[in-house]
Amino acid sequence: MKCIGVRQVVEFKKARLPLQGENWKRLAQIEKEQCRLQHSGELNLEEYKAQLQKEKDEIRTKQTQYKLTDPMDIFIKALTTPDDTERAFFLRWLGLKLDRHSRKQMSHLRHKYTWCEQKKDREGMARLDQELLDCSLGIEHFMREMGQIYEAFSFGFNKMSDKIHSLPTLAAEMLLAGFPLELLDGDASNIPEKWVSDVLMELHRMVGQKSRLLVLTVLGVQSTGKSTLLNTMFGVQFAVSSGRCTRGAYMIFLPVGNDLKEELLCDFVLLIDTEGLKSPALAQLEDSYEHDNELATFVIGLSDVTIINVAMENSTEMKDVLQIAVHAFLRMKEIGKKAVCHFVHQNVGGVSAYDKNMTDRKKLLKQLNEMTMIAAEMEKQPNVKKFTDVLDYDMEKNNCYIPGLWHGTPPMAPVNTGYSVAVLDFKKKLMERLKVRKDKEPSQIPEFLQWMSSLWRAVKFENFIFSFRNTLVAHAYDNLCKEFSDWEWSFRRHILFLIQTAEIQISNAEISSIHEVVEPFKEKSDKEIMLQTKAMNEKLKDYYKRKDRNVHLVEKYKIDFVKSIKSLENGIKDEVKKD
Repeated sequence: MKCIGVRQVVEFKKARLPLQGENWKRLAQIEKEQCRLQHSGELNLEEYKAQLQKEKDEIRTKQTQYKLTDPMDIFIKALTTPDDTERAFFLRWLGLKLDRHSRKQMSHLRHKYTWCEQKKDREGMARLDQELLDCSLGIEHFMREMGQIYEAFSFGFNKMSDKIHSLPTLAAEMLLAGFPLELLDGDASNIPEKWVSDVLMELHRMVGQKSRLLVLTVLGVQSTGKSTLLNTMFGVQFAVSSGRCTRGAYMIFLPVGNDLKEELLCDFVLLIDTEGLKSPALAQLEDSYEHDNELATFVIGLSDVTIINVAMENSTEMKDVLQIAVHAFLRMKEIGKKAVCHFVHQNVGGVSAYDKNMTDRKKLLKQLNEMTMIAAEMEKQPNVKKFTDVLDYDMEKNNCYIPGLWHGTPPMAPVNTGYSVAVLDFKKKLMERLKVRKDKEPSQIPEFLQWMSSLWRAVKFENFIFSFRNTLVAHAYDNLCKEFSDWEWSFRRHILFLIQTAEIQISNAEISSIHEVVEPFKEKSDKEIMLQTKAMNEKLKDYYKRKDRNVHLVEKYKIDFVKSIKSLENGIKDEVKKD
């Protein structure tokens, strides 16, 4: 803590935790670009690939030249203590002190943010959003740096020292002691694959190669109590209310007691806690949709059980996430993996919510069926007709209603005992359903890692649906494009016919009287182009007046199509004059 002193956290991270900064983010971008090749410009693809690989190698070489900084050296020494209690004590206190330090800086930045909001300074708000992310500092940043040090030396040519070689063992011990480990780095939207693989393989070795996993994930909008739900259900300690905006996905290994091992067919329950989707703090950042979609697809793919956490009885805010989820579930089914999906509705007011919300559940299932059919069409899977074809989902059993955690307004409000009762009830139901699910043998850590690696590779190659908010928008946009191309062809055909008539008359005319033939045609063509343009604009207006439910989703693209009509008009005018 003395090393941080009065310095800005951003400066401290740049100087003392250098490997997780811009270089790591750039590496993540290069890896995705190597898969997608979207910005090659004028270079041919082979040259572009070589250029990307060269830049990647340069960054790796640069990373291996960093020396271990003092804070990291102290941190690693503290973790190497053989006394588990002392290590736990050190980590808890360090976590508390770092949280307090971050909160001081963040309150100052939030005041600035409010001032920018009042001034409607969009650039300032986007800059402060980034600063709020940069100035958070917690144990996860030190753990992330450990992973980056190990990654850099694994890819480097320098010999790895014993201290660095022992890092996966330290992290595996921490996992066994119940501390979370970062699986997906939210800041860079990337996975340190070598680090995660070596840590988990070390854990696999420590438990005598008995590591059958049941993977359970929670997904939901930001601040809907996902971490609190997992903490209450399983008695773990995912970070909550630390005042920092944590990004990414974290995992905790939960050993299963001998009495349950054979019933659940697993040795560990692997809990994955994800960051809040649709985060207002990230909405200003340009890749927020892509980031959410990648995260949802990845964690759903890893899971045997996905808990989708919905605030209140209302599921509207989760619609976008659900559509991405349906796509992910569809792909999982295609490769023979059928997950269980549970919906948890939090902060439900009435005790009788379960009966009252029967209509809502039916409506939710109807929406899910609709999304599944569209997603199946896009994924070219005609056999899939409804949501339950993809997932093990029961409308009665897979919906759970949980009251709010507080009676009144925190921090002075008492805790609602009904919350724990409802969570325990949900846990019991979940366990009962898992006990009867004997359809397949759970994977051990090596298979899980192999699956994680191939899944992440698939996510990196993904580039078609991420450019849209969700499946329904993509479908509605596609329909509009088809109609627009019909209108465009009708316009061109009409003008082509006019040009052909003109060409015949001009070729038959005397040279001396050619102007008498050409001038009327110029006037006629201008008039026809104007009429056709007007007709096309009318068709576009009519299209947006239709009662089709999904037209409103492409409202924001209307201006793009209006511009396309204008540029089509100008292009055809030039062609006609030239002819």
